[in-house]
Amino acid sequence: MEVKRICAAYWSATGNTDKTVNTIAETLAEKLGVPLERRNFTRPSDRAEDLSFTGRDLVVFGMPTYAGKLPNKMLPYVQQQIHGNGALAVGVVTFGNRSYDNSLAELCAALEADGFHTVAGGAFACRHAFTDGRPDWDDKRQMGEFAARIADKVKDLTDIPAPVAVPGDAAAPYYVPKGTDGQPVKFLKAKPQTDLGKCTDCGACARLCPMGAINPSNVAEVPGTCIKCQRCVRKCTKHAKYFDDPAFLSHVAMLEQNFTEPKENEVYL
Repeated sequence: MEVKRICAAYWSATGNTDKTVNTIAETLAEKLGVPLERRNFTRPSDRAEDLSFTGRDLVVFGMPTYAGKLPNKMLPYVQQQIHGNGALAVGVVTFGNRSYDNSLAELCAALEADGFHTVAGGAFACRHAFTDGRPDWDDKRQMGEFAARIADKVKDLTDIPAPVAVPGDAAAPYYVPKGTDGQPVKFLKAKPQTDLGKCTDCGACARLCPMGAINPSNVAEVPGTCIKCQRCVRKCTKHAKYFDDPAFLSHVAMLEQNFTEPKENEVYL
């Protein structure tokens, strides 16, 4: 099977999935000697139209892990508006040093259902939405090695491959967040607050919100659905956005206390 184009397709609220997918895709394009195209569908305007590929494409498709699966508000777009049309695909998930649980299984199953042929899958530890850290240089080296192995596999393909086998259960429920006391916590209604003393009303948070949840006319208002992705917090150059919901902050503290040991990246071909 001859690949004519590498496509990097991804949803990336804080930039880590973007970095991971593009590192892999760039190496693949170099190894296979074909052009690379990027399809970032993070913002609502990027999802206004369906995203289609062809049987000559190799798509590196990336999503972050939210509560052990794919972000539930993004799953309908992946299931309904992504069309593989026989393209080869590499499923990539990122996770924040706890676990990717069932997110990779869910992504690969969704890609197969969308008309892709999955040839590889990978889960890469990155900076958690709440904390700093990875991916570091060693992570990027591993991403490059993964891409080189995929290139070798694709070069040898003569028939449509069997779906890549990855761990997890695509139909499993979401992980239940816990607080510092070990008990389940609920913070679905938590929304970012605005420090009006720091905010300059530049509107970046509203423009960049993946859900379009922030009122562009008054960025202190969040009338839409917030998925706690932290994009507004990360992108505000004045550090005016923050969360103060007690249950949410307890979950953040629990993650920071209990998941300090660096997790290993895992790849499947």
